[in-house]
Amino acid sequence: MTTESPSALPASTKSDILLEALPYIRQFRDKVVVVKYGGNAMVDPSLARAFADDIVLMRSVGMLPVVVHGGGPQIGELMDRLGKKPEFRDGLRVTDAETLDIARMVLVGKINRDIVSSINVHGPIAVGLSGEDAGLILASARNPDLGFVGDVEAVNPGIILRLLAEGLVPVVSTIGADVAGQAYNINADTVAGAIAVALEAEKVVYLTDVEGLLADVDDPDTLIRRITPADVQHLLDDGTLTGGMIPKVAACVHAATHGVRSAHMINGTTPHVLLLEIFTDEGIGTMVSDHPPVTDPLDIPDEELTP
Repeated sequence: MTTESPSALPASTKSDILLEALPYIRQFRDKVVVVKYGGNAMVDPSLARAFADDIVLMRSVGMLPVVVHGGGPQIGELMDRLGKKPEFRDGLRVTDAETLDIARMVLVGKINRDIVSSINVHGPIAVGLSGEDAGLILASARNPDLGFVGDVEAVNPGIILRLLAEGLVPVVSTIGADVAGQAYNINADTVAGAIAVALEAEKVVYLTDVEGLLADVDDPDTLIRRITPADVQHLLDDGTLTGGMIPKVAACVHAATHGVRSAHMINGTTPHVLLLEIFTDEGIGTMVSDHPPVTDPLDIPDEELTP
């Protein structure tokens, strides 16, 4: 299937697209948006370029994006190349000292640098961070049986706030450290939600490999476009939601009930999905929020349009 090039669209269609985006550009100017980046969107080069373009455009129109990334598949790939057999318990990778070193190499030394470089193609605006930097993420061991798998104890957002104040885009890898300096690998979904809460973000957006939250996991037409945190919690409690969606959904609920206006789950395999979710009326994924949608978005006072 072919997609019509934007340059081939009629001028009236282009103007309609820009007008539809206008109220959202106004609403989210100077607002923090945390984006959790991972899955196929990270490993597909064309999607990775589209993601970088989206982040740069968001920053260019006055939003304050913060990127948080994981890298589980890439960690597993390097372990295979090094001949180290992974061990999982309850779906979590057992992380001994050697596995932790591999995770740090992949997350901090490879993936983080790749994301920063792809954004900086458009200008020197992205800065890479680890959760260990400036005490950003205080971690603790989740379970001794899992080794150096961590939970977030606290977030010190000072370094991120300073970078945002300088007009930069922080890119955070999810290695944290405890008070003794011991490093831990932490689930990226959890870290994104915790950072969003600490920054009092307007939004936290999770890029996944599915369309969003489905009422029937086997039927993509059952996409839930908008749902309250309480209703999501019911789905968690009754066992409707299972598997890899649980950390994302739980992080959405935590964020949406701790000061973040809305949490979103969207399909990162769709090119420019961030723009479609943030700057269009319909959106493209699932929004978790107790807040009503924007009303009368084009009711803009004349004085606010004056340069």
